[in-house]
Amino acid sequence: MGQRRIRTVFSILLEKSVRIGYKFRIRAGGHPKGDQVKKIGIKGTGSCVPERVVPNSYFEKIVDTSDEWIVTRTGIRARRMIEPGQALSDLATSASERALEMAEVSPEELDLIVIGTSTADMLSPSAGCIVQHRLGAKKAVAFDVNAGCPGFIYGLAVAQKFMQDGSCRKALVVGGEIVSNRLDFKDRTTCVLFGDGAGATILVQSNGAENGEILAMDIESDGDLWNLINVPGGGSRIPPSHEMLERGLQYVKMQGNEVFKQAVRTLVDSAQKIMTQQGITSEEIDWFIPHQANIRIMQVVAERLGIPMEKVIINVHKYGNTSAASIPVAMDEAVRNGQIHRGDLILASSFGAGLTWGAALIRY
Repeated sequence: MGQRRIRTVFSILLEKSVRIGYKFRIRAGGHPKGDQVKKIGIKGTGSCVPERVVPNSYFEKIVDTSDEWIVTRTGIRARRMIEPGQALSDLATSASERALEMAEVSPEELDLIVIGTSTADMLSPSAGCIVQHRLGAKKAVAFDVNAGCPGFIYGLAVAQKFMQDGSCRKALVVGGEIVSNRLDFKDRTTCVLFGDGAGATILVQSNGAENGEILAMDIESDGDLWNLINVPGGGSRIPPSHEMLERGLQYVKMQGNEVFKQAVRTLVDSAQKIMTQQGITSEEIDWFIPHQANIRIMQVVAERLGIPMEKVIINVHKYGNTSAASIPVAMDEAVRNGQIHRGDLILASSFGAGLTWGAALIRY
């Protein structure tokens, strides 16, 4: 198919959309023209991970692997996993409460709740509505964005656009996943990689100083690559059944080598795009927060961007790949431990199932 422009709700909301066959890209960089556009900044961060620590030695007992193999290939030494009965909203609510506390914002002040996740408590209603209920954010509009690992960045882009015209003044954006119950613990290529967690940010209209500013964003997708990372069972095409469970279709399926190549390409391209757009060089970046999927991917991407590893925020060794929670958890930890300070320039970049990818340039 040739290129053709389409007009949708998202083309109004997120500025530009181009449909190319099954590829759909939305660029949300910069600000639309107009005197009424507001600067949007991050006023508070929060995170929550389960108490249960699962070290690499656990997997040595159940699959053909070793601590040395996992650390060498991924950089992961441990990950956090929920206990039976816990769900995404438990972690997301705790992370949100911590972000609200830091921002000194009450739940009643929230106008918008966006949760980036593909592992909500249930198929319906959304995790956003469950968290809204648990927080008591009665006037907020709440919904989920299912974009895989870049779900948090997608959520930031959506919330920013709602807020720039002044229709929303305060927003909660969460990235969270419960991946542990989507893993086949007989498949060593996936079960050692993932963990559970949630991270949250409070967005407010900003003067660009006290609460910083989201300077630029880029979110993109390529549906031609949907089969690289997927959970085939449990949806409308393959609904829950005994056969689905027997075939293990409720578990994450991933083509690891191809995902690695696409991850490097998309992380670099998206980050370079917004840096070029803003006239920012790698030397000006104070902190780079890449998706915490694999230490080797992060090292290659940082090298290609010209960012030294001492400027890269890393927690994959503690938590593994927490999907949409990866970036907001890392950001919150870096803020709370004193690495990230007000005024710092942060570059974040992520990729995931879809295939989806995106980047954000943030003056904290």
